Amino acid sequence: MTTMASFDDRRETFEAKFAHDETLRFKATARRNRLLGLWAAEQLGKTDAEAYANAVIASDFEEAGDEDVLRKVKADFDAAGVAITAEALRAKMTEFLAQAVAALSAAS
Repeated sequence: MTTMASFDDRRETFEAKFAHDETLRFKATARRNRLLGLWAAEQLGKTDAEAYANAVIASDFEEAGDEDVLRKVKADFDAAGVAITAEALRAKMTEFLAQAVAALSAAS
């Protein structure tokens, strides 16, 4: 009986850690998208940076992964005639993800 209880305890601990990690990943990605949106709004000369950042965050719900966010921001840069490569945007996304993770780590 103790072996089964021990197994159940380990399973519950693992499930709780998995849920916690997924929550942190979601928060870090959302924060990264916000930072990317604020930065892009400045580059694009947007007057309402918060609204643009919210649009970038919302674009992440179109499909799994980062391509939907990259596609939205790249299209906006192209439409505004601002030259930037997809690789440069990916580098910014990586930079902002590191900042988001650091901010979340500091907060906890």
